[in-house]
Formats: sequence, C-alpha cells, structure tokens
Amino acid sequence: MQLDHYITDLLYRYECVIIPGLGAFLTQNQSASINVTSYNFNPPSKRLSFNQQLQTNDGLLANYISVVENCSYELGLEKIRAYTKHAKQELHLGNTFTIENIGSLSLNMQDAIVFEPKSTLNFLTDSFGLSSFISPEISRMQPKSSTEKPVILFTPEKRVALPFTKYAAIGLLALGLSGFGGMYYFSSQVHTHNLAEKQKANSILENQMQQATFVLDNALPSLVVSVKKPVGNFHVIAGAFREENNALSRMEELKEKGFPAKTLGVNKFGLHQVVYSSHQDKNEALTVLREVKRTENADAWLLVEASNK
Repeated sequence: MQLDHYITDLLYRYECVIIPGLGAFLTQNQSASINVTSYNFNPPSKRLSFNQQLQTNDGLLANYISVVENCSYELGLEKIRAYTKHAKQELHLGNTFTIENIGSLSLNMQDAIVFEPKSTLNFLTDSFGLSSFISPEISRMQPKSSTEKPVILFTPEKRVALPFTKYAAIGLLALGLSGFGGMYYFSSQVHTHNLAEKQKANSILENQMQQATFVLDNALPSLVVSVKKPVGNFHVIAGAFREENNALSRMEELKEKGFPAKTLGVNKFGLHQVVYSSHQDKNEALTVLREVKRTENADAWLLVEASNK
C-alpha cells in the first residue's frame, strides 16, 4: 500500500513514527559490528522495533500524507484509519500483515502484536552506500624455528706486541682518566656557583616586584560581551497550530504554568509549533517528555532537529 512508502520515508528522518490506532515504529542507532564466526562485517545502522502502546496521533504521518498527496489533513487521517482497519482485520484472522521494506506484524497467543523487522534497509542516512560484507579468514604463518647453530669459521692470527708499547698505552689511559676526573670536578664547582648566583638574583627580583607600585592613569573601559545561550535540538512539542494567534496564546498559557515555552516558527507543513521546552541533552528531553505526558498532555511528543554543525 502507498502508506508503506510514507512510513519508510519518515523512518529515515525521525526516531518515532506513530500509526494512530495501531502502534509506533521506533529506531535506535546501532554501532558497526563483526560476527567472529561468519566473518561478517556490518556497518552502523538503525535498529527497528515496534511498540503497540504508542497509538496516540502526533500528526506526523497525517501531515506528511497531506503534503505529498496535496490533500487536507482530515483526508490524511481517513487514509490512516482505513490502513489501520485493514491491518487489524488481517491480524485477527490469524494472517501476517506485511509492511513493505519494513517488516511483518502478527499476533501471538496473548493477542499481542509481534514485529519481525526486514533487514534489507538501513535507515541510518550516515551509512548510505555502506553494505555488509564477508571477509575471508586471514591465515598467519608462523616462521619455522631452526635448531641449527651457525658455524663461524675464523683463523687465529698471531700478534706480537712490544712490552714498551703496552706500558705506554696504559700510561696514556691513566693520564686521560685523571684529566677527565679533574675536568668533571671543575665543571661541578662552576655549576654549583652559577646555581647559587641565580637563586640570589631571583630573590632580589622578587623583593623589588613586591615593593613596586603600578599606576594606570588611563584605565581601559570595561568590555561587555553578550553570549547567546545555545538552543538545544531536542524539543518537547505541545502542539501545532494552523493560526499563529492560537500558537501564541498556547505559548502564553504554558509560560503562566512555569514552562519555558516558545514557538519554533512555521514547519514544512505550514503549522506553527509550540514547545514546552528545548534541550541540548536527549536524555533530559525524554525525562521532561515523560513528566509532561504524565501530568500535562498525553499527546506531547519529541521533535529532534538536525544539528547545524
């Protein structure tokens, strides 16, 4: 069905795509992996899962259908209802409902939906063009140890040295060693003297610096730098409105309740989005989202914007 392609397109861009009345498909980043048994190398990817509990309409799929098919938002919801009704009929008949390029849904003995993902697509755009491959086993040959010892052939030569030459060489060696010892002693004395003089000079300089007074007649004016506080890419969405006045009214209501609410402007669907809060840390945003859904608005959802870096 045509909705299969719409769901696939949205899974490339978002971490959560809800089919109202049926469930939600969730993606989670997965690092590259190696199967040490089959020598299979897998690139980074997004692991796909299904949550039957998330059925509340967040407007994402319906808005996308209205934009692609150039129809109204209500007509997009009608198409989703028909799609969901057909899927549930197939499941209750005991059949497997297949979603193209995504996977299949079926019911288990407890009438819970079981999702079997299809592994042909990688929804991580950063891994575009990368595919799994199998590398042949690498054999490392150990060098053979040789027990044979090398044979060294040499011919001894008879050397004759005069006793006078031998004693002269010993005398020169003794003179050289004594000269080297004297130079080393002299060098040590010079180094000790220089070190003492350096410490004395440093002490005098420190005393002069402590007694000195610095006067600045023309002081430089103070410089005030305004730093723009970074805005996070994770937004807890309170709602999307066709009219800007409605969005501004909703924002003021949330501010009166203590939320750092704001508007994100007009999205690609022509709607003015209002957020409870924005965060730089994803886990912090999810914590706020869970609290808002529990106490404030069960239809709140998380918008993840791409980083500008």
